[in-house]
Amino acid sequence: MSYNEPEAKIFACSQSVYLAEKIAKSYGTELGKVTFSTYSDGEFQPSFEESIRGLRVFLVCSTFPTSDNLMELLLMIDAAKRASARHITAVIPYFGWARQDRKDKPRVPIGAKLVAKLLEAAGATRIMTMDLHADQIQGFFEKPVDHLFASTIFLPYVKSLNLENLTIASPDMGGSKRAYAYSKFLGSDVVICYKQRKEANKIETMELIGEVTGKNIILVDDMIDTGGTLAKAADLMIERGALSVRAICTHAILSGDAYEKIENSKLTELIVTDSIPLKKSTSKIRVVTCADLFADVMHMVQNNTSISGKFIM
Repeated sequence: MSYNEPEAKIFACSQSVYLAEKIAKSYGTELGKVTFSTYSDGEFQPSFEESIRGLRVFLVCSTFPTSDNLMELLLMIDAAKRASARHITAVIPYFGWARQDRKDKPRVPIGAKLVAKLLEAAGATRIMTMDLHADQIQGFFEKPVDHLFASTIFLPYVKSLNLENLTIASPDMGGSKRAYAYSKFLGSDVVICYKQRKEANKIETMELIGEVTGKNIILVDDMIDTGGTLAKAADLMIERGALSVRAICTHAILSGDAYEKIENSKLTELIVTDSIPLKKSTSKIRVVTCADLFADVMHMVQNNTSISGKFIM
């Protein structure tokens, strides 16, 4: 083994084993052994069951609720640092707390910045994530950040549908940049939904900016939480004459009655990645794995080669 190219090993937090196993298989290795001891009061402690001294370790953990996932990752990073790992890459397919990227009202935290500092303080030397809720979160880190785009895996699927009169839509003004990027690659029109909220997760009004009559619509977003926005947007577009409405959402949080909203909506299909495990399966949800994307980029990081070829838009 070359001193300049330490061997790599992949480990996973308990709630991300399902994805880490796919990543390890695609990478061409076995998932590393780690155990979690739990005390009667709920406190837990991770333990690497094999030597990682001088190695590059990839720790796979999506930090979706509960906060135990983030805490597991922080403890594993600290354990790897104290076990003399040479490089510690936190592989976070879904970066939780990303919606708290700024102070949108007085006396609130900037949660994304806090999480970034916690990861660095624990000992992470590199961060790998996908479709951050806000691109500027990369600037919260003082360590290298590999920000991957799920468009790499979504666009081939969209093209395989061979939809005529395709139009890309954003469910809100904030996602217009993402929608325009997809439309530029696909050579399609763009529609924007303008919505107003009374409070988080509750929409007061929604209007369309653009024409949807006779079009096959694909809504593009980075995450789906309660499903209210997408369900309302799909229903509104069908009422305005759209032929079909599909949605692409990288991170399937799907909290509360989101599954029921999706099933009862006018959506033809919801396409998501496996960055977060689904709580149940439904006929309208299709999962496209991100494991191969992460495995390829991990190889590139390990071999110190450019990852720019993975950005197709």
